[in-house]
Amino acid sequence: MNIIDAIINIVNNPVTQLVSCYQGKNRANNAGDALEEYVKDIFANTFEISEKERINKINEVFSYLGNNSNPPDAMLKNGDAIEVKKIESDNSALALNSSYPKHKLLASNHMISAACKKAENWIEKDIIYFVGVVKQNKLKHICMVYGADYCAADDSYKCIKNTIKNGVEAIPGVEFAETKELGHINKVDPLGITYMRVRGMWGIENPWKVFDYVFKRDFSKDFTFMCIINDTKWNTFCNRDKLIDLANFEPNLNIKDVKIKNPNNPTQLNKAKLISFSR
Repeated sequence: MNIIDAIINIVNNPVTQLVSCYQGKNRANNAGDALEEYVKDIFANTFEISEKERINKINEVFSYLGNNSNPPDAMLKNGDAIEVKKIESDNSALALNSSYPKHKLLASNHMISAACKKAENWIEKDIIYFVGVVKQNKLKHICMVYGADYCAADDSYKCIKNTIKNGVEAIPGVEFAETKELGHINKVDPLGITYMRVRGMWGIENPWKVFDYVFKRDFSKDFTFMCIINDTKWNTFCNRDKLIDLANFEPNLNIKDVKIKNPNNPTQLNKAKLISFSR
């Protein structure tokens, strides 16, 4: 299973009544949980089957399902990683908290859990950012973009992080503790009983805003979907013809050649496919 299968399943199963659907199946307590369950269903194609069959199929498709504390939210066996983000406003940015944006997912990243690192034999994975706009428990918009097309390489973020970290550690007269955060300062006060944690809170503009030069949502529609896949990645999918055939049959599904900015050098344009759907 891959992103092509997921797109086909979104077109065939656009679950817009998100929360009521997954609450009714006792799989979710809120919109965020419901969106993550929907992501599992579209990648594993586990619609309209028993819970036992669904669990087994999900186990076959995914090598890892994560938590809110560490990226990613999921990994496809021998495939891409997936990070799911829910926003409630059309133009909201994505809150990434202590984890900076991922151009690629690296097993060496200290933010990744041991369980994720051991889930399969891997060093690097492409990562899909799956973003859903949920309003009044209804799924209004979905987009999927690869980190490689969306955000810069690690060096851009590490440079800022290390500069801040080094600046904090240059403060004289205080004690520093080992930490994965930007800093942990002990004995801040004369009694030596106060400490301070310095944490990075990262965020990134949502993909619709980032890629508004190639795609604009039709807000008159009940539901819209957008996906961008660079041509190099697109050509690795042996099932892409299935999506092309579906687009020839489904008038609301479109595949378009576009050029997108290289996140590491915006003066360079990369060839990509823009896939869109609405209803």
